[in-house]
Amino acid sequence: MPKLRTNRGAAKRFAKTGSGRFKRRQSFKNHILTKKSAKRKRQLRGNSMVAAVDQYSVERMLPTL
Repeated sequence: MPKLRTNRGAAKRFAKTGSGRFKRRQSFKNHILTKKSAKRKRQLRGNSMVAAVDQYSVERMLPTL
């Protein structure tokens, strides 16, 4: 049986929490920020959790975490 490989793109984007869920960065906060309001940018701060329906997909991409 071959070794399982970690998806390196996913490894840079997701981190596993103590409870086994995955945290992720908010989207739409990377570039073209001048046209976005201060309120919108402020609300995009911080991390959020991966949705329950996507949890299985992320777990398959990150077998070693």
